[in-house]
Amino acid sequence: MPEKILIIDDEKEIADLIELYLKNENYEVFKFYSALDALDSVNSTEFDLAVLDIMLPDINGFTLCQKIREKYNYPIIMLTAKNEETDKITGLTLGADDYITKPFKPLELVARIKAQLRRYKKYNTAVSNSDDEAVLTHSGLAMNIKTHECFLNEKPLSLTPTEFLILQILLENKGSAVSSEELFHRIWKDEYYSKSSNTITVHIRHLREKMNDAPIIKTIWGVGYKIEK
Repeated sequence: MPEKILIIDDEKEIADLIELYLKNENYEVFKFYSALDALDSVNSTEFDLAVLDIMLPDINGFTLCQKIREKYNYPIIMLTAKNEETDKITGLTLGADDYITKPFKPLELVARIKAQLRRYKKYNTAVSNSDDEAVLTHSGLAMNIKTHECFLNEKPLSLTPTEFLILQILLENKGSAVSSEELFHRIWKDEYYSKSSNTITVHIRHLREKMNDAPIIKTIWGVGYKIEK
C-alpha cells in the first residue's frame, strides 16, 4: 500500500506542486489549504508523514504539530517562509523531525520525505529475532527496538522517530562520546541536509525534558553526547 502523506499549506500553488511531485512518486496525498479543514483527517487517520506550513490563517503549524504529537509519532516536516532560527527551534522542540524554508526545491522536499519515511519504516520493523538484543537498558531506561517502545522507570516515553534514533545510538554506544557530526551521519545520511549542530542540540533538549531532566544524557563539551556505562 502507498504511504499516506498529509499536506497542509494555505498557498494553493505550493500545496498543489507538492501534491504533484508526491503523486509522481506514488504516494497517497491528503491535501488541505487550511488547518480547520484538515482536523478531521488529523484526528482520524494514521498518516505515514505530515508536511505542515507554519503560517496558516486559522491554526498555525506549531499547534497542529502539538495536536499530532498527542496521538501519533509519524514524522513531521515543517514549512516556513521565515529563515529564522527561533521558528526552526520551536518546531523541533514541539516534536517536528525536520524543517525546510520557503522557497524550496520540490525535489529537495521529496528527498527529505523519503529519508524520513525510510527511518520511520525502520522503527516499525522488527530488527532482531532475539529479545535480548532488541532491548537496551540503562538506569531505569528500557528501549525495545522491535516494538519501538521506550520506558523510564516503567513509565512510557512518547518519542518521535528522530528522538528514538538519537537515544538508540547513544545507548548502543554507552560509555563512549558520540559527536554531533556522527549523529548527523547516522540519522541524516542524505547529502542535502544542512549539518547544523543546533538541530541535534534541540532534539537532545527535548529528550531530556521528556525524561524529566534525569541525568542520563551527558554533554561532553566540544565533542558531543554520552551515556555512561
